[in-house]
This record gives sequence, structure tokens and C-alpha cells, in this order.
Amino acid sequence: MSNEAISPSDLLSPSEFVRIEAAALTELALRLDGVMAAPFTQAIDLLLQSATNQRRIIVTGIGKSGIIARKIAATLRSTGTPAHFLHAAEAVHGDLGMIASGDIVLALSYSGETEELLRLLPTLKRLGSSLITISGCSTSSLAQASEIFLDASVSVEACSLNLAPTASTTVMLALGDALALELSRRRGWRAEDFADLHPGGRIGKRLSRVRELMHTGDALPQVVASTPMPQVIYEMSRKKLGMTTVLEDGLLAGMISDGDLRRLLERDGPLALEHTAADIMNRTPLTISGSALASSAIALMEEKKITSLIVTAGTGHVEGVVHLHDLWTLELT
Repeated sequence: MSNEAISPSDLLSPSEFVRIEAAALTELALRLDGVMAAPFTQAIDLLLQSATNQRRIIVTGIGKSGIIARKIAATLRSTGTPAHFLHAAEAVHGDLGMIASGDIVLALSYSGETEELLRLLPTLKRLGSSLITISGCSTSSLAQASEIFLDASVSVEACSLNLAPTASTTVMLALGDALALELSRRRGWRAEDFADLHPGGRIGKRLSRVRELMHTGDALPQVVASTPMPQVIYEMSRKKLGMTTVLEDGLLAGMISDGDLRRLLERDGPLALEHTAADIMNRTPLTISGSALASSAIALMEEKKITSLIVTAGTGHVEGVVHLHDLWTLELT
């Protein structure tokens, strides 16, 4: 694709704008598989040291690059890597105090000659900060001053005048995402860890844990093995979960469900009430950990065609019961 400016008279269509940006991302992917593989890995290794050596990650930029820098910092935090955004213009008016000795600075500037960023270089050198630059020019002042240079160059912007940062900011954003996600993968980040940082909104719902939804305390249906059947039925009716746990000294001995009662009545008729909980309980009911994701609980219940799961600790003590209706309210499916 030519580096010449595209005339407005060429009338690029919206789909062509998108194709230009997609082509720029393809070029980035090819570089990551080739000449950028080594510096990208070096950047990951350096950023990983931030946690082990108590060094912070500061992401900085200005203008459109600053907006992308802010998003990269947010994505890093969202995926388990502590990071802070520093506005390059505000930095020289007091916010440089955000940077401590030895911090890692990730600087974004397509030209690599952004005055506000270049003014930070003496301070970064004095503090012994490591500098990673994302730029479109490897010979720029910022790139030359950096420890690691990541090439975000594009053949052409999507703008018809080849002026507005479009394809270049898309590439910077994708490169930042790649850094954050590779750091997350290298650190062994799990869905459970993600859930801890996203308690709100739809993501929070999808990543809710069983312990947050289970019925506990007085809401937990429970009887002992010797409980007569009339009292078993009363407990199940009172707690309204369609089941009851059978406990011995807080440990799970079994479970009785509505289905177990129906089968007992079909089999014994009027004599059904002469039994105790121990006579009809399921001694090996399905259980789940309180730390399990709610999505795992609903998948298990739908697979086994059941409506409740008993929540147990590693010691076998019953912590609660989670019901299918509670999970449906989360709109997980």
C-alpha cells in the first residue's frame, strides 16, 4: 500500500477504512512472528519483573496515543498486571512524582518525537527507569533512548488524507493488548483471578462464585439421619429448595430431594411416613466447592438434570446449597 496521501476525491468507503486498519494489523502480526518476536519477548520478560522486583509499570503518552496508553494501562490492570497511566503533559507539572526509582515506563508516540515525552527522558535516566517505546519510527529520539523498541508502524492511515491517527492507533492498541494478554498467560492468570477483579456488571455476573449465591445458615435445609419423615417433609417445605441435606456433626451424610419423596410414596404409599431420613437419602450426592464459578455450577446441574448442588469445604463440612433458580437470575446462558 502506497505511503502517498489519499485524495478525498477517492471517496473511500467505510468498509475500505476498516480494511486498511485490518491490513495494518496483519502487518503487525507478521512482524510479531518475525523481526519483532525477540523485542516483544524481551518486553514481556522485563514487564514480568515488575511484580517480582516490586517495580511498577507506568504507561504514558499524549493526544490519541495517550488515549491508547490509558486503555493499555486499564487492560494490564484488568488482566492482573498492576499498571498506572501517566499523562505526559501533566508529568512535567508535578505528576512525575508518580514514577519511582526503577519503575518500568511504557511510552507511546507514533512519531517518537513528542516533545512532552522527550522532556521526561532525563528524569527517567536519573531514576534508573527502564523504557519500552511503542512507536512507528525506529530512528526517532524516543526509540533510540529506549531499552526496547516495539514497531507500531503502518503503511498508511485509514484517513483519506493520511493524517488522522487511525490505523496507527489501532496497531498500538492491538500491540498493547498482546502485551497484556501474554503477561497474563505467562503469570498463569485464571478465570477465577479475573473474577476477583470484575465484581460488577455482566462480566461480574458471569464470573460470580458459588459461595456468593448459596443458601446458608437458617436458609440451609438440614436434618439428621434419624429424623422422621414428617419432619423431613416439613423442613423441605419450609426452606423451599426442593431438597434437604442430611448432616451428622456438620458433615454431609446424604441428601433427600423431592424426587426421592415421590418415589418413596409410589413405593410405600401410607407407610412412607414411617421411614427416617437415613432410609431414603442419597448417600453420594453431587457437591461443589464454594470457590467454583457459578457458570461451572449451572453447567453441572444442566448436565445432570438436577436443581440443587450441595456446597462443601475440603473437610467435608457443608457450607450451603446453591439452587438452579439462583443461577438463572445471573443470565449466564
